[in-house]
Amino acid sequence: MNATIARLTMATLFGHRRGLLLFILPGVLLALSVLLALTLDDTGEFSVALLQLFGLAVIVPLVSLIAATGALSSEIDDGSIVYLLSKPIKRSTIILTKALVAIAVIFVLGALPMFLAGLVLDIHDPRTAVAFGIGSLVAGIAYTGIFIALSVMSGNAVTIGLIYALLWEGVMGQYVDGAKALSIQQWSLAVIHKLTDSPDVTSAVKLPIATILLIAVVVIGLSLAVARLRSLILSTAE
Repeated sequence: MNATIARLTMATLFGHRRGLLLFILPGVLLALSVLLALTLDDTGEFSVALLQLFGLAVIVPLVSLIAATGALSSEIDDGSIVYLLSKPIKRSTIILTKALVAIAVIFVLGALPMFLAGLVLDIHDPRTAVAFGIGSLVAGIAYTGIFIALSVMSGNAVTIGLIYALLWEGVMGQYVDGAKALSIQQWSLAVIHKLTDSPDVTSAVKLPIATILLIAVVVIGLSLAVARLRSLILSTAE
């Protein structure tokens, strides 16, 4: 990890207007949870549904998309990536640093709000809150692998990622049986199911398979990003 690149990445993430969404999205989740807790006598019976259908299926993918693409695509779009690539820094170090920064942001603005929302909705079931917090972080790491790769390989990474997050993870990954097996949401639900005893948490994928797929997505995504970044400087110099 390179500390200088990490600082520049953080400045890029929170220096643009899209960075506001990183605070707005978890804010909406927490505000909705507080509102429900204040207006209803018992929110525990549907807390899992809210955390899964809104938090895990919508908020976490979108926060991950903004964090992962913002960590790299902005520099590629404005051409400043050339100056970074001209330095004697390994391409793998650049990708790994930006991925770690994105994951740190996802932890603070994705996984932690999910944990807090779980506590607000059902203070008597902290185990489920912790499980969804950990599951959200696991999902965010997998999304980072995909969105970092998209950032390097396509100039429309945000658009493609948005379609993927909302259509595939938000809809197909929840309601279409054939698509569930290829959904990061379902893989993370396998982890959550293992960590909580709630009968309301189920996954279409078994934990061993989900673990393999989660690791594979991260490794393949970051490897593709490194390979593409190595060729990017060659194409820029021509």
